[in-house]
Amino acid sequence: MAEYFEALKAVTGVLDFSHLPVLPREIVDFFTFPPEKAVRMVDGTLGNGGHSRLLLEANPRMKLLGIDRDSAALSRAGKQLEFADDRVALRRGNYSEMKQLAADVGWEQVDGILLDIGVSSPQLDDQSRGFSWRFDGPLDMRMDSDSEVTASRIVNRSSEEELTRIFRDYGEVREARKLARRIVEAREEKLFATTGELAEFVEKVLGRSRPGKLPVPTLVFQAIRIAVNDELGELEEGLKAAVELLAPGGRLAVISFHSLEDRIVKNFFREKTRGCICPPEFPVCVCNHVPELAIVSKKAITAQKDELDANRRSAPAKLRLAVRTGELVKAGV
Repeated sequence: MAEYFEALKAVTGVLDFSHLPVLPREIVDFFTFPPEKAVRMVDGTLGNGGHSRLLLEANPRMKLLGIDRDSAALSRAGKQLEFADDRVALRRGNYSEMKQLAADVGWEQVDGILLDIGVSSPQLDDQSRGFSWRFDGPLDMRMDSDSEVTASRIVNRSSEEELTRIFRDYGEVREARKLARRIVEAREEKLFATTGELAEFVEKVLGRSRPGKLPVPTLVFQAIRIAVNDELGELEEGLKAAVELLAPGGRLAVISFHSLEDRIVKNFFREKTRGCICPPEFPVCVCNHVPELAIVSKKAITAQKDELDANRRSAPAKLRLAVRTGELVKAGV
């Protein structure tokens, strides 16, 4: 019901529904542990700390390691999670480094890992970060402000072949080569400096989208952002690290926002649930390979109607859940 999200807004101190964590009920349900259990939880993409706050409130004995490569996000989350005091440790870094960061706080294994992939609402809404084509700002798009790779560097220095690959593979842009060629030609006269310039140029080359379709610059900006932050490579490495860090029975939840990410998660989960990996012509199994994950829900979980009504940015979110094989935690699984 809509009342749930009104209450959630009040609890988290969020003034705008678009800044609410997506799929909050589903995440809290999955990561609610028996009250007597001392839980170690990793939020690998901390953001504003909305999910983490809800989980810490639902699990009084939970300790949480929050990771984010965006220093501004860590600062915002720190204020959000002050109530939990010494139950929270915050670390700046990539979630693919979660094993090392967990070891830094003395953890060898954890009971739960949450990954909410992609750009956050505060990043999109901050004009100075250059993530959105809707606001005119610098061509930046870095989640880690210390990184040397910016959107400007990608757009103004990459070859036509590299730009084509980025637009095609990361944005699924239909006329990727045409756009790449025109960008290379245009920057011979003047380098692209702002998001507004690039968005206007993209629409000039590819035309405006038809009603009901994603605006053309959306896919182009998505592609550049993924390249700047190596988001798909980070996801692949992060999923591997998560499985290695989870204790038997540990729970893994991954929220993605576009098909490229969801495909990686889906395929990874499928691979890790396989038992025998012997060639099909072998009459009996000799590999002794055992599944590393058990999938909780075969289909991706999406937002219910009341959440969609309250928070339009939850619409593309897809949640996939799995449990590390071994002695399974019974409650909530």
